[in-house]
Amino acid sequence: MNTTYDCAMRRQVMSLPQLLNEQYADLEPKIRTVLSFQEIYSCQRIILTGCGDSWAAAMAMKPAFEQLTGLKTEAIPALELSRFTPEKLLKGSAYSPLVIVVSNSGGAARLAEAVLRCNRYGAFTLAITGKPESPLGIHAKRILPLEVPRFESAPGTRSYMVALLALFLLAIRMGEVRARYTMDAAGAYRRELKGLGQKLESSLPQMDEAVRQIAASWKDFPAFDYIGAGSDYATAWYGHAKMLEATGRYAMHINSEEWFHLNCFIKEIEQLGTIVVAHTENAGLSRTKEMLAAAVRMGRKLMVVTDGTAEELGIEAPCIQVPKTDSPYAAPLMLFVPLCLLAADLMAMLGEKQCRGQEGPWEFCKGAAGLKNSEIIVV
Repeated sequence: MNTTYDCAMRRQVMSLPQLLNEQYADLEPKIRTVLSFQEIYSCQRIILTGCGDSWAAAMAMKPAFEQLTGLKTEAIPALELSRFTPEKLLKGSAYSPLVIVVSNSGGAARLAEAVLRCNRYGAFTLAITGKPESPLGIHAKRILPLEVPRFESAPGTRSYMVALLALFLLAIRMGEVRARYTMDAAGAYRRELKGLGQKLESSLPQMDEAVRQIAASWKDFPAFDYIGAGSDYATAWYGHAKMLEATGRYAMHINSEEWFHLNCFIKEIEQLGTIVVAHTENAGLSRTKEMLAAAVRMGRKLMVVTDGTAEELGIEAPCIQVPKTDSPYAAPLMLFVPLCLLAADLMAMLGEKQCRGQEGPWEFCKGAAGLKNSEIIVV
């Protein structure tokens, strides 16, 4: 693998196959016991929430919860949940709604605020966090503890994969207990997750080289446009976040339909990197393919992240191919990886510090103070 442009974020990406294996072994038995049979059976509705990367993970795994559990599932940003969601939507029977709050650090004030508000109105709160002693962990009624091994600091890459894995395993467990499918079917979902580390390890060298070439030709671009549909949109959202954190360059996110309404009108497209996430089993793929065809006609500079091929998508454009997954709900665990590689390569090529080093105008961000030191108001 080319290591000319190396950085902590790229090294985080390269550690993902081993991390997947380790975290599956840690999380799978924990998730079997974090909620009782009664708590799972009593649940009638699910709310997923988080901030930043955790919000992207919640959006990406919403379809898994809806389909595997058979329960109405909403993904609600932490600020919306803590200040604007109507009280009646937080009330229900015992153990319902189940509010699942994702945060590796558990320190964001909005998440603690959201949990306190949900508790006040009778919701059943579960925190997925690496710090049970954090404000989030202290206030949640149940905790699924994460144990992500320490690594060099970089825009969140390892923690995002663990959040996706934990949520998917929890959705599998809830669907299994609710008899939505057989134990054998649940076992098949789990076996696939267990084998994803090896698939990713085999495909990383090719992905790495292909993305590096694109990054080298895009390094002077001032802006980037990220597009996808459904769970692919969640991956695109995550990708735009990494570009902002890693490089500070303008980055946008939009779904494949709204792109035709808005982002297709951006000027100076010769200096715009367009990144499209296109999983071949995505229900919105036909619209994404139309979007891709239009972007090619316009002469947009494209990078398509897919488990398919350019021929399958009907385009002539650079495609970064990720491993296929048997379950479409596992696809987000693969699709985000090239987006991290792109941000990491550009970060290294430009000599950027993550989050601008939290210096100068960004000094208020030091130690995540902008997230933690916010007034908590429970309405």
